Amino acid sequence: MGTPVGADASTSESTVGTGSSTAAVNASLSKAQLAHQWIRARITDGSFSPGYRLVLGQIAREIGVSTVPVREAIRLLEAEGLVTFERNVGAQVAMLDATEYTHTMQTLALVEGYATALSAPRLDAGTLLRARAINTEMAGCLHHFDPVRFTSLNREFHSALFEACSNAHILDLVQRGWSRLGTLRESTFSFVPGRAHESVAEHTALLDLIENGADSLQIELAAREHRLGTLTAFLAQQHTPAPTL
Repeated sequence: MGTPVGADASTSESTVGTGSSTAAVNASLSKAQLAHQWIRARITDGSFSPGYRLVLGQIAREIGVSTVPVREAIRLLEAEGLVTFERNVGAQVAMLDATEYTHTMQTLALVEGYATALSAPRLDAGTLLRARAINTEMAGCLHHFDPVRFTSLNREFHSALFEACSNAHILDLVQRGWSRLGTLRESTFSFVPGRAHESVAEHTALLDLIENGADSLQIELAAREHRLGTLTAFLAQQHTPAPTL
């Protein structure tokens, strides 16, 4: 017994309808992803700084889409903690929790400084050479600044200097501090890009101290002041009015 003609027609219409709906959803999702990536990239590279007001219509025109996918992108960024939405204000780039960041950096300055001092006598020539190579790559990043890449290299650099620390408890505290920074924001240098130049120079000075066999306290204080220098730059930036889009 054959399948009724009506059933075939119904099934065909259902299939076509579902396909069209799926295509529309995929197209919308693609535009939302495009908007998400576009906005996120500008938050990451510092173009959209903390407090930067995100105007849907302006962004939509810039990307060449409607405001619908831009609105969806902003919802995704809000879920990621990168954007906040306030009534009568609208969407804006989320502010970093300054208090939490300050406490994390102050703690890390103490424990990482001490870990670096303990680690210094145990560093071989190969490790120091690798640290210099990483810092050279960081210097190269300054010409076309990529804060995410710079931050990744920055962590590699410091890891090379503190991972030989003989005190496992101190080392654990340092690693916890770096992990905490990672959850606060992907890149601190997105907030204070100007600090990157100073950071590279301070890295060179710290390596010189270690290679020349400087006193452990001198190394500890240099590493500590280096960390606090980034914190000072960040806190100064908090008092600078953010531009609007």
